[in-house]
Amino acid sequence: MLLGKFYNGIEIHRNEKLIYVKFLVPHRVISTCRINGGIHDDLDAVFNHQACEPAGHCSKSHDLAVRDPEAYFRGICERHDLKENSALLGTAANMNCASIKAKSFRELEVVAICTAGVETNAGRAGDPAGVYEEDGRFEPISEEVAASAEKMVCDNNGTINTILCINKALTPGALVRTVVTATEAKTAALWELNVNSRYSDGLATGTGTDQIAVASMMADNKPLSGAGKHTKLGELIGLAVKEAVTEALHYQNKLTPQNQRSVVIHIERFGTDSVTVKETVARYLSGEKAALFRNNFIGVDRDPVTVAAVAALVHLRDKLVWKILPESCLPEIFVTYGAHLAAAVAGKYERF
Repeated sequence: MLLGKFYNGIEIHRNEKLIYVKFLVPHRVISTCRINGGIHDDLDAVFNHQACEPAGHCSKSHDLAVRDPEAYFRGICERHDLKENSALLGTAANMNCASIKAKSFRELEVVAICTAGVETNAGRAGDPAGVYEEDGRFEPISEEVAASAEKMVCDNNGTINTILCINKALTPGALVRTVVTATEAKTAALWELNVNSRYSDGLATGTGTDQIAVASMMADNKPLSGAGKHTKLGELIGLAVKEAVTEALHYQNKLTPQNQRSVVIHIERFGTDSVTVKETVARYLSGEKAALFRNNFIGVDRDPVTVAAVAALVHLRDKLVWKILPESCLPEIFVTYGAHLAAAVAGKYERF
């Protein structure tokens, strides 16, 4: 099915569990793909394939993608009658949940196609790694990782895949710079949605398996030399990718600003959950009040003023961890903002 045609240079199609961008004119492509990755001037298409379902599904396709990416790539091309001079991104995200965003200024046009899922695999740059690669093999770093390696492969399927198309020629350096700008835009979307890392107590900057492909139309005119935030191209990339990632997360994971307004979501990166929060607070209440609190916990969890108080505490905790605030000030900070939280829950602001 044709999803759209842009700047007379690309067509975007969807077929079963595949979205592909067909080049109507030559494009230079930079990608993270395991097959035909790097920079190429001779590709006919870039495609994004759903290899498995998002949770608990080790399909043959997914297993083959890990063990033998070339065979996996050939199989996808044969099944969908696509040429092998293409680049392939893999994911567990639903292709029906993809988002397409186009931005333009004067004669410049940028198109972003994103699929996204972060529920099980969101991570922060610098989080503890699980494997070490050497001689083509991935070795689990610890016995704990080795014992759960198969489960990790099947369950940690969150991925943000981005295909970015530009209707102008770019210098090789500017083409690489588009990846930086697009990555910053993706991270901005995650931070605005308060997406937590699943591997540390920080906010996520991406997932462990994100991929990207950027295609710029090849032309005889002088190529653009910049794609950073000060350039219009950089602005359009930032807007298109950020909006596409945000919308794809809405479709795939129901991640919206409204759904993220939750006390538990703001503190779960510290190892807690709704049951723990509910029962910990209930222990400090009498039997009748404890039952009342448990029965109405969702109201407290979603209360805007209470969430604001918790968000302030969490942010201040991060400032302490990042050494912006001195640790010696921790007692005063937590007592003050803890009182703010208590007033928010009780609704007795005159006592704050």
